[in-house]
Amino acid sequence: MEQTRKIDHAYAQKPWRRQLQQVGLFLAFLVFLVLIAGVNLRVNAEAATIGRQIQQSRVTIEELENEIINQQALIAELTSTTVMNQRAQALGFRQATSDEIIYLVVEGYNGRSPAVLASDGKVFLQTSTTQLPPEYTQTLFDLLLENLSFAKSIFGTNAP
Repeated sequence: MEQTRKIDHAYAQKPWRRQLQQVGLFLAFLVFLVLIAGVNLRVNAEAATIGRQIQQSRVTIEELENEIINQQALIAELTSTTVMNQRAQALGFRQATSDEIIYLVVEGYNGRSPAVLASDGKVFLQTSTTQLPPEYTQTLFDLLLENLSFAKSIFGTNAP
Protein backbone atom coordinates (compact mmCIF):
# COMPACT_ATOMS: atom_id res chain seq x y z
CA MET A 1 0.00 0.00 0.00
CA GLU A 2 2.82 2.33 0.84
CA GLN A 3 4.32 1.59 -2.54
CA THR A 4 1.08 2.55 -4.31
CA ARG A 5 0.83 5.78 -2.38
CA LYS A 6 4.37 6.72 -3.37
CA ILE A 7 3.62 6.06 -7.04
CA ASP A 8 0.39 8.08 -6.84
CA HIS A 9 2.20 10.87 -5.08
CA ALA A 10 4.98 10.86 -7.69
CA TYR A 11 2.51 11.17 -10.58
CA ALA A 12 0.11 13.52 -8.87
CA GLN A 13 0.24 17.02 -10.22
CA LYS A 14 0.52 20.10 -8.14
CA PRO A 15 -2.53 22.39 -8.07
CA TRP A 16 -0.65 25.19 -9.80
CA ARG A 17 0.16 22.83 -12.70
CA ARG A 18 -3.51 21.95 -13.12
CA GLN A 19 -4.44 25.62 -13.07
CA LEU A 20 -1.70 26.35 -15.61
CA GLN A 21 -3.05 23.61 -17.88
CA GLN A 22 -6.58 24.98 -17.60
CA VAL A 23 -5.38 28.51 -18.35
CA GLY A 24 -3.36 27.21 -21.32
CA LEU A 25 -6.37 25.31 -22.65
CA PHE A 26 -8.56 28.40 -22.23
CA LEU A 27 -5.96 30.58 -24.02
CA ALA A 28 -5.65 28.05 -26.89
CA PHE A 29 -9.46 28.08 -27.27
CA LEU A 30 -9.42 31.89 -27.16
CA VAL A 31 -6.69 32.06 -29.86
CA PHE A 32 -8.73 29.64 -32.00
CA LEU A 33 -11.81 31.87 -31.64
CA VAL A 34 -9.78 34.96 -32.51
CA LEU A 35 -8.43 33.25 -35.63
CA ILE A 36 -11.92 32.24 -36.74
CA ALA A 37 -13.20 35.77 -36.10
CA GLY A 38 -10.27 37.22 -38.08
CA VAL A 39 -10.93 34.95 -41.06
CA ASN A 40 -14.65 35.78 -40.89
CA LEU A 41 -13.88 39.50 -40.74
CA ARG A 42 -11.56 39.29 -43.74
CA VAL A 43 -14.10 37.34 -45.82
CA ASN A 44 -16.86 39.80 -44.93
CA ALA A 45 -14.63 42.77 -45.76
CA GLU A 46 -13.79 41.30 -49.18
CA ALA A 47 -17.46 40.55 -49.84
CA ALA A 48 -18.42 44.10 -48.91
CA THR A 49 -15.68 45.52 -51.15
CA ILE A 50 -16.76 43.40 -54.10
CA GLY A 51 -20.41 44.28 -53.46
CA ARG A 52 -19.55 47.97 -53.52
CA GLN A 53 -17.61 47.51 -56.76
CA ILE A 54 -20.65 45.78 -58.29
CA GLN A 55 -22.87 48.67 -57.21
CA GLN A 56 -20.46 51.19 -58.74
CA SER A 57 -20.35 49.15 -61.95
CA ARG A 58 -24.14 49.12 -62.14
CA VAL A 59 -24.25 52.89 -61.65
CA THR A 60 -21.67 53.30 -64.42
CA ILE A 61 -23.72 51.02 -66.70
CA GLU A 62 -26.87 53.04 -66.03
CA GLU A 63 -25.02 56.29 -66.73
CA LEU A 64 -23.67 54.92 -70.00
CA GLU A 65 -27.11 53.65 -71.02
CA ASN A 66 -28.57 57.09 -70.31
CA GLU A 67 -25.80 58.70 -72.37
CA ILE A 68 -26.51 56.29 -75.24
CA ILE A 69 -30.22 57.14 -75.08
CA ASN A 70 -29.42 60.85 -75.08
CA GLN A 71 -27.13 60.44 -78.10
CA GLN A 72 -29.79 58.42 -79.95
CA ALA A 73 -32.36 61.14 -79.23
CA LEU A 74 -29.93 63.77 -80.51
CA ILE A 75 -29.31 61.76 -83.69
CA ALA A 76 -33.06 61.36 -84.19
CA GLU A 77 -33.55 65.10 -83.76
CA LEU A 78 -30.70 65.99 -86.13
CA THR A 79 -31.91 63.58 -88.83
CA SER A 80 -35.56 64.59 -88.68
CA THR A 81 -37.03 65.84 -91.96
CA THR A 82 -37.54 69.40 -90.77
CA VAL A 83 -33.95 69.79 -89.56
CA MET A 84 -32.57 68.07 -92.67
CA ASN A 85 -34.62 70.39 -94.92
CA GLN A 86 -33.37 73.45 -93.01
CA ARG A 87 -29.76 72.27 -93.28
CA ALA A 88 -30.13 71.51 -97.00
CA GLN A 89 -31.60 74.98 -97.64
CA ALA A 90 -28.80 76.56 -95.61
CA LEU A 91 -26.27 74.76 -97.82
CA GLY A 92 -28.00 76.06 -100.96
CA PHE A 93 -29.93 72.95 -101.99
CA ARG A 94 -33.50 73.12 -103.21
CA GLN A 95 -36.16 70.54 -104.00
CA ALA A 96 -35.95 69.18 -107.55
CA THR A 97 -38.86 69.68 -109.92
CA SER A 98 -40.29 66.86 -112.01
CA ASP A 99 -38.61 68.31 -115.14
CA GLU A 100 -35.17 68.10 -113.50
CA ILE A 101 -35.40 64.42 -112.52
CA ILE A 102 -33.68 62.01 -114.93
CA TYR A 103 -34.43 58.30 -114.79
CA LEU A 104 -31.75 55.87 -115.97
CA VAL A 105 -32.45 52.36 -117.28
CA VAL A 106 -29.79 49.92 -116.14
CA GLU A 107 -29.66 46.64 -118.03
CA GLY A 108 -29.68 43.51 -115.88
CA TYR A 109 -31.25 45.24 -112.90
CA ASN A 110 -34.69 43.79 -112.24
CA GLY A 111 -35.56 46.02 -109.32
CA ARG A 112 -35.78 45.21 -105.68
CA SER A 113 -36.73 41.69 -104.69
CA PRO A 114 -39.92 41.53 -102.67
CA ALA A 115 -39.42 41.31 -98.93
CA VAL A 116 -40.56 38.06 -97.29
CA LEU A 117 -41.91 39.07 -93.91
CA ALA A 118 -43.13 35.69 -92.73
CA SER A 119 -42.37 32.21 -93.90
CA ASP A 120 -44.85 29.36 -93.99
CA GLY A 121 -42.02 26.83 -93.64
CA LYS A 122 -42.29 25.51 -97.20
CA VAL A 123 -39.86 28.10 -98.52
CA PHE A 124 -37.16 26.97 -96.11
CA LEU A 125 -37.61 23.29 -96.94
CA GLN A 126 -37.60 23.93 -100.69
CA THR A 127 -34.50 26.09 -100.60
CA SER A 128 -32.67 23.88 -98.12
CA THR A 129 -29.88 21.88 -99.75
CA THR A 130 -29.09 19.70 -96.75
CA GLN A 131 -31.36 16.87 -95.70
CA LEU A 132 -31.98 16.12 -92.05
CA PRO A 133 -31.22 12.58 -90.88
CA PRO A 134 -34.31 10.45 -90.26
CA GLU A 135 -33.67 10.50 -86.50
CA TYR A 136 -34.57 14.20 -86.50
CA THR A 137 -37.65 13.88 -88.68
CA GLN A 138 -39.13 10.79 -87.02
CA THR A 139 -42.09 11.37 -84.72
CA LEU A 140 -42.50 9.76 -81.32
CA PHE A 141 -45.44 7.72 -82.61
CA ASP A 142 -43.33 6.37 -85.50
CA LEU A 143 -40.55 5.45 -83.06
CA LEU A 144 -42.97 3.58 -80.80
CA LEU A 145 -44.43 1.66 -83.76
CA GLU A 146 -40.95 0.76 -84.96
CA ASN A 147 -39.94 -0.49 -81.49
CA LEU A 148 -43.19 -2.43 -81.16
CA SER A 149 -42.66 -4.17 -84.51
CA PHE A 150 -39.04 -4.88 -83.53
CA ALA A 151 -40.21 -6.43 -80.26
CA LYS A 152 -42.80 -8.55 -82.09
CA SER A 153 -40.14 -9.84 -84.48
CA ILE A 154 -37.88 -10.86 -81.58
CA PHE A 155 -40.46 -12.34 -79.21
CA GLY A 156 -42.97 -13.52 -81.77
CA THR A 157 -46.56 -12.38 -82.10
CA ASN A 158 -47.29 -12.86 -78.38
CA ALA A 159 -45.41 -9.69 -77.44
CA PRO A 160 -47.47 -6.86 -75.91
